[in-house]
Amino acid sequence: MKRVVITGMAALTPIGNDWETVASHLKAQKTGIQRMEDWAGYAGLNNQIAAPVDFSRPDHYSRKQIRGMGRVAMIATYVTELALIDAGLLNDPCLKNGQTGVAYGSSSGSFEGLIDFTSMLLSKDRGSLNATSYIRMMGHTCPVNIGLHFGINGRIIPTSSACTSGSQGIGYAYETIKYGIQSIMVAGGSDELSPSQAAVFDTLFAASTKNDEPEKSPRPFDSDRDGLVIGEGGGTFILEEREHALSRGAHIYAEIIGFGTNSGGVHVTQPDSESMQLAMKLALQDAGLEASKIGYISAHGTATEKGDVAESQATSIVFGNNTPISSIKSYTGHTLGACGAIEAWACINMMNENWFHPTANLDNIDRQCAGLDHIQGAIRKINCDYTMNNNFAFGGINTSLVFKKCN
Repeated sequence: MKRVVITGMAALTPIGNDWETVASHLKAQKTGIQRMEDWAGYAGLNNQIAAPVDFSRPDHYSRKQIRGMGRVAMIATYVTELALIDAGLLNDPCLKNGQTGVAYGSSSGSFEGLIDFTSMLLSKDRGSLNATSYIRMMGHTCPVNIGLHFGINGRIIPTSSACTSGSQGIGYAYETIKYGIQSIMVAGGSDELSPSQAAVFDTLFAASTKNDEPEKSPRPFDSDRDGLVIGEGGGTFILEEREHALSRGAHIYAEIIGFGTNSGGVHVTQPDSESMQLAMKLALQDAGLEASKIGYISAHGTATEKGDVAESQATSIVFGNNTPISSIKSYTGHTLGACGAIEAWACINMMNENWFHPTANLDNIDRQCAGLDHIQGAIRKINCDYTMNNNFAFGGINTSLVFKKCN
């Protein structure tokens, strides 16, 4: 078995596009939620707050380079460029020698491409379609565009699994290196913001409607929560076989030592606490750790009633009530396919700096939630060697990742 380390990472988030900015927001409990004035024009859409990212087409990306990219793929490609630069591998020949692959996901392709096809079906006129409409719309648009843009010609693993897209990408990349199939993997997830995504949760009565007080939502695990808030962004990790990384003198941020993923097999939208527990246990088993060794848990924490309750109960059963936990979605909103990567990125940075953020807006813990050691009110100084990041998605898909500090 090969050991897998992280040698590069980057994220684009609603609270900043670099760690210094994001850390300042987390410490000040300043969220990225805002009112989306344009959404008021959608009749029947009750949720009108979201968390957009400050991002536009990079100046050095030519029109030819981006013709097959919608916003979701462009975010994924650019944040991957930042991660490759961070790892010292941008333009390195190793990207094109067959030993580098991509495991990357998003909830869907770009809505621009989808609109082209929808317009054709409604108007019975192909006029709006062009040669790149499908490339922008397809579910594996992110990993394909990443591979094309950087000339990566190893294994491609698309992970379009809603809210676990990013964490499954990281987990499958980890396993690909662990079992000696590739030496380097680009891994992560991305998603773009659309009112149609908000409508998905609005129809399920799971979206927040605090439209006049966007700074007060979402409220994971809080008794006054009223639903989740949609966000957007992207996160990319460069995973590397440890000896390969050491041989080139790469900086190592952390080691991935555990991954668990499963499905509940119970309901397409309702969370299942038992399968959540199993995902965490699988990750701990893979890592060879007792639950007591985990010093911090990055919660999925969406601020939906059933989700928060099921997650808290599962976490309590596996860990008891003494492991510090918080949810970054209280700052970024639910970034869907990107959330697993963004949350893991923040989790690792905080582990290396020995502090962890509080859950924003968590004033009164819901009594229905199992008792956990929620970080509230201010950052908490914690020096630990192991952290866990958990994500849970529609379809009953669960993921759990365990990271080890590299001292």
